[in-house]
Amino acid sequence: MAHVLRVARVMKALQFKRFGEPDVLEYGELPSPTCDAGSAIVRVVSASVNPSDVKNVAGHFQQTVLPRIPGRDFSGRVVDGPAGWIGAEVWGTGGDIGFTLDGTHAELLAVPIAALAHKPSTLSHDQASAVGVTFVVAWLGTVDYARLADGETVAVLGVGGGVGGAVTQIAKSRGCRVIGIDVRPPAKDSPAARLIDSFVLFDGSTSERVRTLTGGAGVDLVFDSVGGVAFETALSLARRRGRVVEISATRKRRVELDLIDFYHNETQLIGVDSAKLGVAEAAPLMRRLNEGFESGAFTAPAIVQTFDLQHARQAYEAVAAGARGRVVIHT
Repeated sequence: MAHVLRVARVMKALQFKRFGEPDVLEYGELPSPTCDAGSAIVRVVSASVNPSDVKNVAGHFQQTVLPRIPGRDFSGRVVDGPAGWIGAEVWGTGGDIGFTLDGTHAELLAVPIAALAHKPSTLSHDQASAVGVTFVVAWLGTVDYARLADGETVAVLGVGGGVGGAVTQIAKSRGCRVIGIDVRPPAKDSPAARLIDSFVLFDGSTSERVRTLTGGAGVDLVFDSVGGVAFETALSLARRRGRVVEISATRKRRVELDLIDFYHNETQLIGVDSAKLGVAEAAPLMRRLNEGFESGAFTAPAIVQTFDLQHARQAYEAVAAGARGRVVIHT
């Protein structure tokens, strides 16, 4: 039976009515979401800003319906819905909220009951809000799609980024060797810096150095969080019957490959798009990730800047400028 709680009729929120730069975002009052028998209302405490949120506002996603409250990741407390959930601390992410449904950059968020997942007790709301997209796409690519196995070697392109750090943690928790690749070493205090077995600079000699580290064989899995300009390098790192995971297309949408080399190597190429998972579909993954954070196997990404909701436009500007670390909004 649903628990009925008085929720203010209006809330503070961020909204965009047209696509463009972060300056199209408007802060103000909007009607609060309502709760029905199949949903719950979450009082958002913290919500991170992802590069995909910035791209969403810029109009890169065809499915986005305007006007829209943006935001995919959140951490907060249930204030209306099933009695057993009232007051529970929850976290989540989704590819529908912020795109076809109103998102997390608001004081209140309506989600299906199936989307409710308990926040790890080991994380603050800020930390929990910074996990969603990065760890979900990392888990999908490594565990669900590429079937990463104990003892395999993984090359992580873009290891210094949020997704790269998540991939590194997941791979190490599964007994894998990790070779990190980036244009510069990851920050010394980051999980990736502490866990990678080797670091290779991303340049014209990357493939040669990775081959040397693997006795000429190449790696079992390449997780390419850069894509585009890094795609050809990523393919060159895979051993025979190795897997290459692609999640992005940085500065280059169309790429080339030597098709003969590709099929002779029997390479498996895997695309991963976490935005295809709605907030309810992502909840089972959040529950699995909860176990890793509760046990101490996973560490939350570093938060480099925080903003209150009134100044959330600046959070978007920081992410658009390439902030190295997670940016979080307090609602």
